[in-house]
Amino acid sequence: MSDAFANVATLPDVPEAVARTREAVDRLLGHRILRRRSAEVSAESALRGARASAALEGVSAPLEEIRGGLSNDPVVQGALRVSAELGSLADTWRKAPRQALARLHALAAADAVAPEALGRPRPDDDAADPLELGPPPSAKEVAARLDVLSDLLTAPTDAPAVVVAAIVHGELLALRPFGWGDGIVARAAARLTLVDRGLDPKSLTAPEVGHLELRDTYGVALRGYTAGTPDGVAGWVRHCAEAIELGARDALAVCEAFQRG
Repeated sequence: MSDAFANVATLPDVPEAVARTREAVDRLLGHRILRRRSAEVSAESALRGARASAALEGVSAPLEEIRGGLSNDPVVQGALRVSAELGSLADTWRKAPRQALARLHALAAADAVAPEALGRPRPDDDAADPLELGPPPSAKEVAARLDVLSDLLTAPTDAPAVVVAAIVHGELLALRPFGWGDGIVARAAARLTLVDRGLDPKSLTAPEVGHLELRDTYGVALRGYTAGTPDGVAGWVRHCAEAIELGARDALAVCEAFQRG
């Protein structure tokens, strides 16, 4: 199998975007507050990421309302469950991506779909479309492309984590494999990739916050990815790199706030 991820990493302006993102994450990881309070920063990042992921699914709630457990919306609750369990799924994601995706969906959709549908790819073409992509791929195409993605993720690659995470994110958003909560699952899988591949091993950044900040171009960039052209795929990877960079800056602001007390 050719290294498809590495091929994407060489597309125009992608190496430069990856380098900027790496620098932003490294600045975050070097903050001295993390020597003693990294778990608190990770927890805050998870909360902020869940809130942003729910907002990208169309359900906005104030951060303090979510922090206080005052939102019972199933989208918000699903995003919170996913964020809370990400750390325990890194090993499964590395070895069995399809199993990890099923677990992510079971967490995201526990309050929204029938129990027998949790973690199972949709059997038909019925799928939510918050990004207005149009009709989803057929169930047969979903199964085939998930197999390809799983094979790629468990094969060696020279591509940086940013590129792999962007392709995971884009592919899952494009496929909408479960029909409900796919955006939450896609963003969580991308974040898992950053953890597993060493860019952000303690999950301190909140890329979801960056995507929310860039929400006006989120769908546009994704449509470029789904078009499959080199320019479209490169544009999507650059978009994701910028979102991770913004997420790292947000986490750095959290570190500064903790330091100030």
